[in-house]
Parts: sequence; structure tokens; C-alpha cells
Amino acid sequence: MTYSQNHFQDLIAHCKEYGYIFQSSELYDGLSAVYDYGQLGAQLKKNLRDEWWKSMTQLHENIVGIDAAIFMHPTVWKASGHVDNFSDPMIDNKDSKKRYRVDHLIENFADELKANGQDQKAEDLLAAMDALLAKDDFAGLKKLIEENAIKCSISKTCNWTDVRQFNLMFKTEFGAIATDNPDDNIVYLRPETAQGIFVNFLNVQKTGRMKIPFGIAQTGKAFRNEIVARQFIFRMREFEQMEMQYFIRPGSQMQWYEYWKAERKKWHESIGIPGGMLRYHDHVKLAHYADAAVDIEFEFPFGWKELEGIHSRTDFDLSQHAKYSKKKIQYFDNDIDPTTNKAYGNYTPFVVETSVGLDRLFLTIISLSYAEEKWTKEDGTEDSRVVMRIPPKLAPTKLAILPLVKKDGLPELARELMEDCKSSFMCFYEEKDAIGKRYRRMDAIGTPFCVTIDHQTKEDGTVTIRYRDDMRQVRIAMSAVKNIVMDKIG
Repeated sequence: MTYSQNHFQDLIAHCKEYGYIFQSSELYDGLSAVYDYGQLGAQLKKNLRDEWWKSMTQLHENIVGIDAAIFMHPTVWKASGHVDNFSDPMIDNKDSKKRYRVDHLIENFADELKANGQDQKAEDLLAAMDALLAKDDFAGLKKLIEENAIKCSISKTCNWTDVRQFNLMFKTEFGAIATDNPDDNIVYLRPETAQGIFVNFLNVQKTGRMKIPFGIAQTGKAFRNEIVARQFIFRMREFEQMEMQYFIRPGSQMQWYEYWKAERKKWHESIGIPGGMLRYHDHVKLAHYADAAVDIEFEFPFGWKELEGIHSRTDFDLSQHAKYSKKKIQYFDNDIDPTTNKAYGNYTPFVVETSVGLDRLFLTIISLSYAEEKWTKEDGTEDSRVVMRIPPKLAPTKLAILPLVKKDGLPELARELMEDCKSSFMCFYEEKDAIGKRYRRMDAIGTPFCVTIDHQTKEDGTVTIRYRDDMRQVRIAMSAVKNIVMDKIG
């Protein structure tokens, strides 16, 4: 897919105009990198979440879902490594006082080079950055920035501080009782949902009588104090994750890692994302808990970026929580090991993780769906429309029911159809404006099917169904509408 030059900015404006996404606290001039989902955005987001949840829990007999709390005991984050390791290399411009994540600063400069036709120089720069990040060579990163004369976007100077780490977790206080030590009341807003799964491993395994291999899935909010949050909802300070931790026998992790790597890419394609716009990107620097990691990247309007991560987390998480809680976290496996002819016995399971950002998935779908179209009609005049080609099963509203006029009993017939359909899928009723304007409005919000009730409906019980993607109109029985739409979104 080739995006138009202004595709992304036009999409952002469209999302606000039609009730998909609003700037948070816009009434008070907004809050940076925080967004509210409007009436259509909330429904699309729910549809995506439901599709993921169904694919994980309903279609896999050995994966169950939980909903862990956002607040967790602070030692959880010490055990997980987030207190000591959840940080990014940052650099400050001394003139503007603006702080940047080093990789974002360099990546933006590389994008500028590519825009000026210097693709090879950009690739060399990014390769050098990856190598330095892999070694935690902060002095080398600063030197790379200075040698390429990378400037601050505000001051336009290269007057940089040294590179240093910055922890991304939000802190808050828990409880209302003051103590002599303020740290006693500190808790964190979770930076990921995975730890809620790990600390509930024994609860779920025992109560669900789960047998390895099995998975635990969860969706929910996470919070990161991103210094440079950017690109609309791609990187935010408050976001939603959909994660699944798959618990396996030690030694089998590469088999399951490859399995979930392929399965997750297939799933993205199954919801309408073209395979040619997805690719794998292996991590150059592995997280402290991983022995393998890959991103599934999508070609956004602003370039190839991470959509989902698949990580082989070894036994790090369960071992750490056992160590810090001083409680045994193991699984007894009575299956026979063919190499020893004895039961596998007690062990700490290894984990393969799949983690996709719901907000990024939302941005993926709307980036693909948004289009501006122009054509010449048979009479030689020009016509145009803005359309959101959201896959019908994901579209916020599936069916618009439109009486041709507000009289002659047509609204009553339209209401009958509305009552018949609304318990099965999301419907929208409208009788204001000319029918052509209503069609255009439904195109713009992504409604895949419109049904018009007219005077002929009163005579023979037929209606006109209009298909969003090709604007085709077909006369069908009103009694068939529900089943046709159910078939298309099924």
C-alpha cells in the first residue's frame, strides 16, 4: 500500500471529526500523549479486543484469561527488574532543556536523511546506533549524535548533555497513613500487564487444573512515562496491552517461540492486515529476561514500526518471584521424559510471551482503512468521498438503517428492522438529510452496509442495501437483511 503525502495528518483530523479519538482534556488545552477514544473509537477498540480475546481463549482449549489489578505489591517490580532496569537512554539539549530518547532522536534524523535521498547513510547510522545500544555504550551514542550534527528540534543546536538512563515507571502513594519513611507507601502504575499473570501462575494452574503447556491471557491498561511520546496513539503514556504468557517445559522454548511467531503473524493477516505490510524484526539487544525476541512490524504511514513482540522469557519471571516472595513456584509434570523414561517431575516452567499493543493495532486498522477517492461520473461531473474501509467484522457500526423520508410510515418500517437487528450487531438509525449525504457520512465512519426503506418497501417488502466498499446497491427482501449482514461479518 502506498500512503498519500498527507495521509497521517488527514487521518488524525478525521478521527476527531467523526468521533474516533479526541485529545484528552482538550477542554483544558489537552494533556500531552494522552488520548480519549470517542463513541466510534471505543467500539472499534472493543471489537479488536474481543477478536483477540476470542482467538486466544475461546479457540485454544489450553489458554485461559484473567484480569489482574493495576496496583501490585512494589516488590513485584523489584523482582521483575523494572525498578533497576526499566529505563531508556536519554539525552538533554542544554539550550532548550528538552529531553529526548536517544534512539528516537537518531531515528528521526535517519528519517530526514531518507527523505533527502540518503538512504544508505541512514541505514549505516541506524546500524551504528543498534550496535552501541547493544553494548550500552552511552559515550559512543553521544559521539554518534555529535558527529552527525543531530540538532534539537526546538533550539536547533547540538549542545547536548551526556547520555544517561531514565526510569519509565510512574510512582504514586498507596494508603492514607503517613510514615517516617515515604518509600513505605510507594506503589507503581504497572508498566506492563505480564507480571499480573506471573504472580497468579499458581492460582490459575491449581484452580484451573491446567496442564503444561498452557497459556494465561490478559488485556488491560499499562503506563509508561515516555519522554518523547509521539506519532498520535502509536506511543502514549497510558495505553492498553493484550498479552499471553505460554508456560512450557524447559528446553522446548525455541519450538514454541517459532510456533507463536508464525501464529501471531497469521492472526494479524486474518483480521485484514496484508501480509506484505508485515515483517519480522529480530532484536539486536535482548532484554535481561529473554533468550530470543522478535517484533512483528507494520508499515505505518510514518515507516516500519513494532506492532507485536514475541519473546522467549526463559524461567526468569517465575524464578525471580519465587526468590523475592520466598515461596516455591514450580510445576509437577508426571508425563514421561522419553530420554530418561522417568517423569519430568518438578521444574520451573519456561515462558513464551506474545504482546500486542491494542492502541497500535487500532492505529494499524485505521491507517489501512482511511482513503480519499475521486472519480468521474457517467455525466462527466466529478465526485469524491472519504471512506473508512474497516473490515466488516471489526467496524464499529455494522448496519445503517435509513428511511428515505420522515413520513408515510417509512420510519415505522425502519424501526421494525432496527428492533430485529440491534440485538445481533451494532446498528445506526438516521432520518436526517438527503439520502446521498447520509451515505457519505456512513462511508466516512466506516459503516459497511446501509439499508434504505422507501415507498416500494410498503408495496413488496423489499429494501435497498448499499455496500460501502464499491457503493453497489441491490434490492433485497427486508426479512433477509439480518442474515445477509450476519453472514458478511461472521
